[in-house]
Amino acid sequence: MKVTRRREAMLQAVLGGMTDVATLCEHFGMSEATVRRDLRALARDNRVLRTYGGAAAVGSHEPEASLEERRISLREQKEAIAQEASTFVEDGDTVFLDGGTTTAALARLLAGRTAVHVVTNNLLVVSPLVSSGVQVTVIGGDVRPTSMSTLGPLAQIALSRLSVDKAFLGADGVVAELGLCEASSDQSYLKECVMRQAAHVFVLATADKLGRASQQHWAPLVRAWTLITDDAAQQEQLEPFDAQEQVTVRAVSVKAASAANWSSQVQ
Repeated sequence: MKVTRRREAMLQAVLGGMTDVATLCEHFGMSEATVRRDLRALARDNRVLRTYGGAAAVGSHEPEASLEERRISLREQKEAIAQEASTFVEDGDTVFLDGGTTTAALARLLAGRTAVHVVTNNLLVVSPLVSSGVQVTVIGGDVRPTSMSTLGPLAQIALSRLSVDKAFLGADGVVAELGLCEASSDQSYLKECVMRQAAHVFVLATADKLGRASQQHWAPLVRAWTLITDDAAQQEQLEPFDAQEQVTVRAVSVKAASAANWSSQVQ
């Protein structure tokens, strides 16, 4: 196969989800050196993003799922991640809850914890928290219907006047070397604002979002942070995060979390 045709085929494979070197070697029957050389060439042409152990699509735009689709997808995984995240919240904390359904699952676990102050742009969490007696500060701004979160200049200004002990962030995708990807610049920049104001940063992401560069706007993760994901994450997905000194990775067991939740409900 000619080099040009081979690299075009490799580009299509990366766009189709084959993002690690080992998988590409097996698929094309090529040596690791050849695959890496082709990926470097594609990266020089800005056709892919090089990542630790592979590559990610660049300039791609996946259609956003509706809010209802997000509510019902991977519900057990999100509940398990939220349960693990809740163990980091202590009485007296001021925490930020980002937009999204995984942070909404965390909010349900914080309901009734009146010693915790929640700052949020996630309109999905306001009612259950306020009705249970939790102090809530809502960041103003423009409402984004697909996530029911507030964004824009007003939200950014409000955040610059606040600080939080812990920030719990979601994302459309998480790439170890690049950060959090989002569908809009307002979303990505708001996450940057939050990270500047937080003593500790936690990213809540189901395994399908790891290494996923599904959108074009990025919030770099240039400080210490904790990734909380589920145990469907493969070793090759976790390796790029483990290689980053500033990242702590927690992959939680969905079955164990579901059993613990069922036991608590029975009691």
